[in-house]
Amino acid sequence: MDKIKASEVFVTIVKQGSMIKAADYLGMSRAMVTRYLNEMEEWAGVRLLHRTTRKQSLTSVGEMVYEQSLQLLEMAERIPANIPKEHHQISGLVRITSSQSLANSVLSVAISEFMQRYPLIAVDLQITNQTVNLVEERIDIALRITNHLEPNLIARSLATCLSVVCAHKDYLAKKGIPQTPDELAQHQCLTYRFFGRSLWEFNLGDERYSVPVGGNLSANESVVLLQATLKGVGISLQPYYSAKPYLDNGELEQVLSDYQAQPMGIYAVLASRQNMPAAVRVLLDFLVEWFSSSPYWVALSGKSLG
Repeated sequence: MDKIKASEVFVTIVKQGSMIKAADYLGMSRAMVTRYLNEMEEWAGVRLLHRTTRKQSLTSVGEMVYEQSLQLLEMAERIPANIPKEHHQISGLVRITSSQSLANSVLSVAISEFMQRYPLIAVDLQITNQTVNLVEERIDIALRITNHLEPNLIARSLATCLSVVCAHKDYLAKKGIPQTPDELAQHQCLTYRFFGRSLWEFNLGDERYSVPVGGNLSANESVVLLQATLKGVGISLQPYYSAKPYLDNGELEQVLSDYQAQPMGIYAVLASRQNMPAAVRVLLDFLVEWFSSSPYWVALSGKSLG
């Protein structure tokens, strides 16, 4: 039996907390998971797990074998995969999930450029603002904008998302232009739960400001709030990549430009690093490269705001 695969199954059992969860995570039958574990224990010559109907725990030998298995998997991952060297020969399907705003303004361009480089790779882009279970939904890469990644997630940092406070000129003409973050309390602020649950945070030099805001409209997708802002409904905190075209053409005006809204990270979240298909690996590498060097993204990133 394949020792690398057996080690992967054993490590997954430990991380998931049970053989049933490991089987679901790996898309493998419970009988096969049990078989791999039995093989690991036969090779070790002792029991590796204390198992009851309610819980499991590593034996002292099991702890040692677990560490060795992690090292084996890390070494196996570094072995070059037997994949075609030419871009046009790599094929496969990659499933990605992303928020609507990031997909509309950024990924529509990035993925188009990727598919020109890798014409045999198919991309299934699922647009949702909900945090999905990557394994259950069979998602290869989830793009998330956050400052609060769960510690157990496998993620690659792609870029920084800067934000701006903005409003339509008609709204500002009627309601006035706030000069400090505290004055936002007197305005209709269109709130977006991913930006701090109605708590907007700013930096001005070494000073930090946390301002509770509110209004008559909230949503879990910034695109909705952007459209309401364009209609003069209120003031919103928008990703710079979404607001830039409207700031450039004068439809929106930036408010509190001296204050820097709290930056957020853009991450590619993965279900697993183990046995990553070639198509997924090249797309991940492409996104890392694209966010670091694409002129299109540089123009949308708002780096001059920092």
